[in-house]
Amino acid sequence: MGNLILIAVGSALVSNVVLSQFLGICSFLGVSKKTETAAGMGGAVIFVITLASLVAGILHQFILKPLGFEYLNTIVFILVIAALVQIVEMFLKKFVPSLYNALGVYLPLITTNCAVLGVALNNVQDDYNILEGVVNGFATGVGYLIAIVLLAGIREKMEYNDIPESFKGMPIVLLTSALMSIAFFGFSGLI
Repeated sequence: MGNLILIAVGSALVSNVVLSQFLGICSFLGVSKKTETAAGMGGAVIFVITLASLVAGILHQFILKPLGFEYLNTIVFILVIAALVQIVEMFLKKFVPSLYNALGVYLPLITTNCAVLGVALNNVQDDYNILEGVVNGFATGVGYLIAIVLLAGIREKMEYNDIPESFKGMPIVLLTSALMSIAFFGFSGLI
């Protein structure tokens, strides 16, 4: 149990997928304009990363590894992630159309979000069992959610600030992200 807690805290805060490993930056910067949209994207990423970790772990443990097809991990994991994103997209389109429209092009981009694939590959590389992989995936998604909602909140507050012309738009967002990354570096002493 203690090992699972260490994996969860490490994945969510210490090795935050966006602010420490720099994976998933495209959606992190693109969807973080409004807190509601960022929270929806974070929820979708949690769902996809958790399920992708589960399915990828099962496929790796029971099919690819015993048959000696470990070199197919990346291809198989991409197919699993693409299928899961399609399920999420259909669900949101049917039941939460406002969130579906707000996420726009970034929802299908979860398929190519390197954070999702990175977690599945890290689970295999770190030799996590299926439960550890799912905990790592869930905690990584929660870390993504924390980071994107924090950035969205900061961006909403910055709209009303007097920012020099040369920093308006993406430069101030990148600077803010860098400062957030430095702040999250403070968690490195936890584990």
